[in-house]
Amino acid sequence: MSNIENNNSKKRSAILLIHCPDRTGLVASVTDFIGTNNGNILYLEQYVDMEKKVFFMRVEWDLTGFLIPDEKIGEKFDSSTGNKFQMRRELHFSDEVLRMAIFVSEMPHCLYDILSRCYSGEWSVEVPVIVSNHKTLQPIAEKFGIDFKYYPINKSNKHEQEMLELKLLEELRIDFVVLARYMQILSEDFVSKFSHKIINIHHSFLPAFPGAKPYHSAYERGVKVIGSTSHYVTADLDAGPIIEQDVVRVSHADSISDLIRKGKDLEKVVLSRAVWNHIQRKILIYDNRTVIFS
Repeated sequence: MSNIENNNSKKRSAILLIHCPDRTGLVASVTDFIGTNNGNILYLEQYVDMEKKVFFMRVEWDLTGFLIPDEKIGEKFDSSTGNKFQMRRELHFSDEVLRMAIFVSEMPHCLYDILSRCYSGEWSVEVPVIVSNHKTLQPIAEKFGIDFKYYPINKSNKHEQEMLELKLLEELRIDFVVLARYMQILSEDFVSKFSHKIINIHHSFLPAFPGAKPYHSAYERGVKVIGSTSHYVTADLDAGPIIEQDVVRVSHADSISDLIRKGKDLEKVVLSRAVWNHIQRKILIYDNRTVIFS
């Protein structure tokens, strides 16, 4: 599926994400590189972690009339500026369209929300495939005209099935994966192939209320707040860099079904915010934490 918003009216731009040891002159050096080469800055945000003495920046500039061709920008920036300040950088372009694979199990709420955002053109992404360990949500994929791949997984076939999934993702040139309530733990081998490119969503009752029915357990305890967390997946279960979180208050008057309904609504919103920040190149990861630019 590719229902991409028409961006012809928008200026084509370059996006540079940077982190390095903090020191005097960093902002001036970056802006000078852009200005000297006839670039007009459209956005600039910087942040300094005072405890770790690390500088972070996201800068975007109009490429109209820029003197350096796309394929040489990274090299020229490193040689003139980046290397001098020990900068680690990512360079992206605003017209890049990322290819996203969605992994699901049997709950449809996050899947429907993601597909509606793609189909409406809110997100400029392509979704070549939906992968699942159940056939339950196949009709949704068919409704949206997206290829559906079924990989049943158990203890004996997990490695073999994950290798088939990875082969599929490579063949489809997938850039990142969204786990839209995919109820399987990915192996370390799988995660290593998509480092900081797998986005997960779950309720925020962990570790207090683990298991298959956290809302039932939370109801019994009379919780007053429920939440949701979206994060990048790492080899350590649910311990990856957090991208987005939110909460909603509940009360004694809320039933278990109320908690589940409100929790699902929150999961959809939190996951969509995380994916949006990822596709907009607004995230820098450092020491298992994220810097999210506005």
